[in-house]
Parts: sequence; structure tokens; C-alpha cells
Amino acid sequence: MPLLPILHVFLTALLLLEAPIRHSINEQMPAVENTYHVKALSGNITLDADWDKSVWSDVEAVVLTHYMGQKPAFSPVTHAKLMYDENHIYGIFRVQDKFIQSKVVEINGNVSGDSCVEFFFSPDTENPLKYFNLEINAGGVPLLHYVKQPRKNYEVIAPESIKKIEIAHSMPREVFPEITDETVWTIEFKVPLDMLRQYGPVTSPAPGVRWKANFYKTGSQTSNPNYFTWNFVDNPRPDFHLPQFFGNLIFD
Repeated sequence: MPLLPILHVFLTALLLLEAPIRHSINEQMPAVENTYHVKALSGNITLDADWDKSVWSDVEAVVLTHYMGQKPAFSPVTHAKLMYDENHIYGIFRVQDKFIQSKVVEINGNVSGDSCVEFFFSPDTENPLKYFNLEINAGGVPLLHYVKQPRKNYEVIAPESIKKIEIAHSMPREVFPEITDETVWTIEFKVPLDMLRQYGPVTSPAPGVRWKANFYKTGSQTSNPNYFTWNFVDNPRPDFHLPQFFGNLIFD
């Protein structure tokens, strides 16, 4: 065989080997964006981080099956649910985890370094690439930004506004040293839409309205760094701030 065809075959094989690897627990990639149907809240709800209470029992859960970066030694299993009414978004996470820590106690601190769950959502149907990132560590300490352009143009929401978000957590506020045994922890939250509207447009939830969003689980500074997502993020390095890979929320 002539040298040039051999060289072409070799270079093609090399490029395929160096192509970014898409990661998921089951190693199967979704063909389309994930879609989650958000039910309307019927009646009242008491925030207590109880995953098993009746108000959530008939609500569909998402599961975070995709990981970014290197697969961790232990893969936490994370589920999340949402509901809404005309004034609020409600959410709850349940994490079957190990190597759990919560060291950050300041609002808008580096909570993603701790064992942490995150809800990134674009509530403006006219601008789906602008989003809020709500991050809450296992101790219930939040961070909230409004992002117009990832890493470049964003507003850190004032702690006084963030305190209007009700958060319930099953773990103590501070957890250190790490809990290395397998443990289930939960976070439940209630976000007032009027607070969000102080920082950016919010399309009011109503039947048929579609937002963009993703759910995440991380623990970047624990002894078991992990980066899990609900909707697949096609990026070779861990980065949650990629709204082009958000899935769909459809309000029922």
C-alpha cells in the first residue's frame, strides 16, 4: 500500500482516540434533550426536607445519570422533584452519598466545593441562555447568581434577597470531618418568583409554559470529587455553566 493512504488511516484513528468521551452511568447517550413535567402544587406544603411526605408522593423524579470529567470512585445517586404555584417554585433533592462534607456557612460562599446540589434554570422564555444558578450544600447554605453570560457577565444576588428562599435540610449545618459511610441526605427549597424578578425577567409558570434547566450534584473539594448532571453536557471538562445543554421544564 502506498505511504500516503497508510498515513491517512493512522491519523484518522488517532483523531478518533483523542475525541472527547461522553460519560454517563449507563454509557448511553440521550438522543434528545430531557424533558421534565412540573406539576402544580395542590394544597399547602411544609418545608422539612422529608422526601417521603405525601405532597411529593405523586410527583415524578428526575435522576442524575451523567457524569463530567473522570468517573469518581463512588457515584452518588441523586433524584430531584419540582412543583410550582403562581408565586413560587418548589424543589426537593435526595442524595445517596458518601464522603459528605459541609464546611461553607456563608451565603454565596463556595458551596459547590462541599457536597452540593444545584438547580440552574432559565425562567425567561425569550432569553433561554440567561439563567439563575441556585446551589445549596448539604448543610442548607445557598449561593445564587443571575448569569447573562457565563463567567463574564453575572450578578451575585444579595444575601438579603437570598434569605427569602426557604430551605430545609436533613444534615447539620456543618459537617466536618467527612461522613465516609453511605448516607442519604435531602434538601428542600421554595423560591419566590417576585424575588427573582428583581434581577431578571421571569415568564410566569402556567400550563404549557416551557423553561430551560438542568439539575446537578457536585462535591469538588471533597475526597471524592464528583460532577453529575440530569441533562447531558457535552464538554470534556466539568463545567455546569453551559446553558446550551439545559433540558426542558414544561409546566402542567
